Amino acid sequence: MSTDTQTDDQDDGPERQPSRPRMRLPPIVKPEDRGIGDVIARMAQTTGITPCGGCRERQRRLNDLIPFRRS
Repeated sequence: MSTDTQTDDQDDGPERQPSRPRMRLPPIVKPEDRGIGDVIARMAQTTGITPCGGCRERQRRLNDLIPFRRS
């Protein structure tokens, strides 16, 4: 009797790591944006908020925290 299922002691080859979920970026994200900090900074500037030193530091940290990766 033959079965098509594999048993636990068989080697499936290299174990695949789960991939991170991918999502389509919304149209407010421009190709030159490095991360979410750039998007928030552009939206703030559009509404009339002038950036200060703290704003630029926040933008940098947000870009590091949530970067956009182009593929």
